[in-house]
Amino acid sequence: MIGMSVHTLEDAGTELSAGTPAIRIRGLEKRYGALQAVRGIDLEVPSGELFGFLGPNGAGKSTTIKILCTLVRPTAGTAAVAGFDVVKQRTEVRRHIGLVFQEPTLDEYLTAEQNLRFHAEIYGMSRTLIPERLDAVLDIVGLTDRRNDRVATFSGGMKRRLEIGRGLLHSPRVLFLDEPTIGLDPQSRVTLWKYVDQLRVQESITVFLTTHYMDEAERCDRIAIIDQGEIVVLGTPAGLKASVGQDRVRVRTGDDAAAGEIIAGGLDAKVIVTDLGVDVFTDDGEGFVPRLFELGLTVQSVTVTKPTLDDVFLAYTGNRIDDAPARSLPPGPWSRMRR
Repeated sequence: MIGMSVHTLEDAGTELSAGTPAIRIRGLEKRYGALQAVRGIDLEVPSGELFGFLGPNGAGKSTTIKILCTLVRPTAGTAAVAGFDVVKQRTEVRRHIGLVFQEPTLDEYLTAEQNLRFHAEIYGMSRTLIPERLDAVLDIVGLTDRRNDRVATFSGGMKRRLEIGRGLLHSPRVLFLDEPTIGLDPQSRVTLWKYVDQLRVQESITVFLTTHYMDEAERCDRIAIIDQGEIVVLGTPAGLKASVGQDRVRVRTGDDAAAGEIIAGGLDAKVIVTDLGVDVFTDDGEGFVPRLFELGLTVQSVTVTKPTLDDVFLAYTGNRIDDAPARSLPPGPWSRMRR
């Protein structure tokens, strides 16, 4: 297992945007009694980036977003969003952010338009600007023809799109998407991401995403893998996969634990035993396979794959993302933000 210090891996030619970063975090911590949910995070996200937090449930992703959105106060450290301090300038931060929660927060008894108008009132938008802005966001999320329908009649994917539209209504500079596709079917996920890609072009905003889906992390300009409240590695998806830099040879035997010890003792390679078999990381996967038989192993199956973000997570944390231990946090209000 690689240590828990932060590694920064930038692809050649990638440069941060000039000026004030959309998000700036220094030494951020959050404790709930004896439980430390966030452990000294440092991070900068430039304007216009699609940035992703990748990690298992309980890793600290949602707690960090709650702090950035002024819903939870940090125990230590500082954070600024759109140039405003999340503790000292909470009102200014809220005016410049949009947020799509993990859990649905729409009023299903109201129509799509009524939900948006209610949000506009909360944010104190000028009533002369509301009609034009309503039309714009409903068009972006493809719900113009359903604006007068009650939300109770919407599918899960349509509700998510409306929530994104609501988050965009007041023209935020940063949009936070906290596990936005949880509970959606594959087709709805594809549709949702089509609209997110479209809004990035039309609205010129920064998007901060939390997810535990590898395919969603692949969409990001950069990602930070977070585990047990710490950022363990940061970089572009391509750069992170290159940092692993090796093929994965997965071996299944009658006794994987014993086979792992034999391989580790007999060959110069990194070996990790999981419930799926013995994972061996090597520069030449195909050339490595014959050497397994030289050790006298009774091999049931062998697969060779190129590095993926799953491999990156495993290499830097010692766990698969689905197997990473979850930590129980005290319940917190994921309520609508009110001025």
